[in-house]
Amino acid sequence: MFRFSAILTIMIIPMLMNAQSDKLPYHQIPEYSETYTAGTVTARMIDGLGFRFYWATNGLTEKDLEYRPNSEGRSTEETIQHIYSLSKVIINSTLNAPNSRTSETLDYQQLREKTLINLKTAADTLRGSEDISNYKIIFGEQEFPFWNQINGPISDAIWHCGQIAINRRSSGNPISSRVNHFSGTVKE
Repeated sequence: MFRFSAILTIMIIPMLMNAQSDKLPYHQIPEYSETYTAGTVTARMIDGLGFRFYWATNGLTEKDLEYRPNSEGRSTEETIQHIYSLSKVIINSTLNAPNSRTSETLDYQQLREKTLINLKTAADTLRGSEDISNYKIIFGEQEFPFWNQINGPISDAIWHCGQIAINRRSSGNPISSRVNHFSGTVKE
């Protein structure tokens, strides 16, 4: 009986994880906007980031999360935590909210889910905005223009998605070959 339960559990957990993943944003990149505005272009950049993050972090194992390229580098899980903190800076701009240095203790699934939701929420806000200059990055008393989002948190997060992709390949679990980053689609 125990053996049957263990086998059943091993079979069901990945199915539940996949079911949860299918409900998260960015399984596929959203349709692009019909018009080019500062808001729609920036939203598309964040959509691209969300799609890359979704697939870079999809189906990671404990071995993948613990992988670190060398003793001085971040582990994959630490890199995911960093991308989550960048996603908070991105969404806080669209909410005109200050950034804080409070830390949260979240597991891999929670980090992944919250990051994807932050990115989707920020992209949706920007997509509907004609003037994105009102979205400042606020750290304490300092405010920075939205330009800094592009060369700062957005670009940094894209960079780190590439690191996760390399790390997972090095730990023996490459991103699915069904993912097409150019079109933002997945072959089913």
